[in-house]
Amino acid sequence: MSPTLHPPRHNAPTDASSEPTEPARRRFLQSAAAAAALGAAPHLRAQNAPDAAPADTATPAPVPAQPVHLTINGRDYALHIEPRVTLLDALRDYAQLTGTKKGCDRGQCGACTVLVDGRRINACLTLAVMHEGQRITTVEGLAAPNAPSTIQRAFVERDALQCGFCTPGQLCSATACLTEFAAGTASAATADVRTRPSELSDAEIRERMSGNICRCGAYANIVAAVRDAHSAGA
Repeated sequence: MSPTLHPPRHNAPTDASSEPTEPARRRFLQSAAAAAALGAAPHLRAQNAPDAAPADTATPAPVPAQPVHLTINGRDYALHIEPRVTLLDALRDYAQLTGTKKGCDRGQCGACTVLVDGRRINACLTLAVMHEGQRITTVEGLAAPNAPSTIQRAFVERDALQCGFCTPGQLCSATACLTEFAAGTASAATADVRTRPSELSDAEIRERMSGNICRCGAYANIVAAVRDAHSAGA
């Protein structure tokens, strides 16, 4: 009779070997803690890294002032200013002609418009030293000694202002606008820029005055005032 074959039996581990011993558990926890610490080390080093050395913030040497001679409203001014002073600041802070206003100081609003040799410019975008020997006219120089100019009178009659902050620049720009039209200068609104514009229409006035912003919105009255001054022969 052949012997009966029984499948091998695997001895189940005893309770003592089913759980890691206390020293093994301790080593496992220590290894896990060490791995976590190594993983966090780069982040901690990045957080605790010393700040980069500050850039050299030494104050640059001041630019020496120099004499500048300007002709403003027919009068000679001898100013002692730095070469980087704008014409706007020279007018307001040194010549004490505060009619010219500082609006945006970026050449966008037109409040600082003045006339240089009869042409309008933004005084905030040019340096005072660049205009020696030229004729500068501000709003203070538009009127005759005892009477306002035609365009100034038209602005008053048409109530072409509200807060008045932009008005000096508007008046200087309108003066140049009328001069340019009388000289036959075309604009973007002229039907054929190759020919002399025949009529100073409202569209022409709006285009020619578009560099001057009125935040109060008195545009309709400004256009009317320029039209009236033109009709009066200004």
